[in-house]
Amino acid sequence: MRRNLTLLLFASVALVLQAQYRSEVWSPDNGDGTYTNPVINADYSDPDVCVGGDGEDYYLTASSFQCIPGLPILHSRDLVNWQIVGHAISELLPHEVFRSPAHGMGVWAPSIRYHNGEYYIYWGDPDYGVMMVKSSDPSGRWSEPVCVVAGRGLIDATPLWDDDGRCYLVNAYANSRSKFASVIAVRELSPDGTKAISKPVIVFDGNGTENRTCEGPKFYKRDGWYWIMCPAGGVPTGFQLAMRSKSPFGPYEHKVVLSQGKTTVNGPHQGAWVHTKYGEDWFLHFQDKEAYGRVVHLQPVDWSSGWPIMGKKGTPVLRWNKPQSSSTVVVNPVESDEFSAPTLGLQWQWHANYDETFGMPTALGVMRVFTYKSEHAEQTLWDVPNLLLQKTPADCFVATAKLRMTAKAEGQMGGLIMMGLDYSALVLKRVGQEFQLLQLTCRQADKGKPQDAKLIATLKPTHVDATDYKPAIHKDIYMRMRVADGKVRFSWSADGKKYADCGDVFMMREGKWIGAKFGFVAVESSVTSDRGWVDADWIRVTREDALDEK
Repeated sequence: MRRNLTLLLFASVALVLQAQYRSEVWSPDNGDGTYTNPVINADYSDPDVCVGGDGEDYYLTASSFQCIPGLPILHSRDLVNWQIVGHAISELLPHEVFRSPAHGMGVWAPSIRYHNGEYYIYWGDPDYGVMMVKSSDPSGRWSEPVCVVAGRGLIDATPLWDDDGRCYLVNAYANSRSKFASVIAVRELSPDGTKAISKPVIVFDGNGTENRTCEGPKFYKRDGWYWIMCPAGGVPTGFQLAMRSKSPFGPYEHKVVLSQGKTTVNGPHQGAWVHTKYGEDWFLHFQDKEAYGRVVHLQPVDWSSGWPIMGKKGTPVLRWNKPQSSSTVVVNPVESDEFSAPTLGLQWQWHANYDETFGMPTALGVMRVFTYKSEHAEQTLWDVPNLLLQKTPADCFVATAKLRMTAKAEGQMGGLIMMGLDYSALVLKRVGQEFQLLQLTCRQADKGKPQDAKLIATLKPTHVDATDYKPAIHKDIYMRMRVADGKVRFSWSADGKKYADCGDVFMMREGKWIGAKFGFVAVESSVTSDRGWVDADWIRVTREDALDEK
């Protein structure tokens, strides 16, 4: 009983700390009634938002692809200050596909809706079809996924429950699977939204026009008009379309309502229109920042012309007055972690479906990541599923971690990594009765290119087990990565006070449809030895100029 109470106390403290978390590296709330874009400077690709039951709770979800837990759920009271409150799925099916990193597969462009007291999320899995989960509490447990429409190539699905109770679904198509794209289709679903009851109808065709790559449609109804809002023109260079019709099956007239113009915000599109209880209208969309992923912007919306003109006369704003709200709380998605709770922090995702042998929280104040057994560990980390990673939170930041590497066998290694199509890691590797400090770097990992290892130092263990039964050697170390302008610079310390720069400067690259992610790696090439592990005591994300204050 006492232990259970202690665990509950730890969990409660962790939730309180998360609720009060304010980022040192990016907070969009300027404190004077204005905000600065992006409102989430992290890779929440293809964001969608709904208004909750009380009219002032906003919930956001985004693409999570193969990363688990998936379908992140973020909450806000003012559309500017956001915090992570949960995830809607804990694994992807079929398990035999997603037990290893299925890069770029899984959850594509979800939509979230509130209907009859329940929250629904629909998404397209390009290999299996349109999926759906639902919950009465978006920060709690969600139902098991239901396949609403089976098939390859169906992506970017959004439902619309009409005034008469009928339900419609809009979706796009992935050329990589269906071998056609740039069309938007609508079909009718059963009133409960669980299955299709009509065949699809193409309602918009962008082929051969400036509206190529129309995708990511969102479905709405306003003043008797059916609205489909979708991006076109390609991810890095495109724009936002709004389409309207008096029938859900069209025909639709369309208009460009947001484009880059003379701003620095490239390809502003794909997101969510939100009408607040205060009568204001807003649009959340992404901007593709390459290695940093697709970050979330907030634009005002003007309906006075009969069309939803976004931003300032159709171009993005960088600074604007905040939406009207009863909330004055400043809060941001969590980045740092003291690993003091018995649950994994909500910012963390594994690179594939979770298995207990990947690692787990402890009651010891550390997060343990076991060495993953891969015969290819000496050549590549591309297919390692137990990478424990989080999104980059800003263009410039410093991540410092206190670690202990425990090795029971030759070649076991672990440390800190920046992962993408290219990756670089600072690791400790057991060689004999010592550790080598190495920088592992791979360019074009997705193309099967091997990694290079650069020796930085040979280090004596901090501790050696006294037992004669499977003794381990241990090394305590502090590792740091500085990120700025898309570049990563590593350093290390034996005491957490004096750091030595090491290795080569690494240029970050995005992953497969996701931004580069950073966190922990632990691997080995032996398939027979007892596992080693990395114990992460803490990781702290700060500004460069704040390091001296720590």
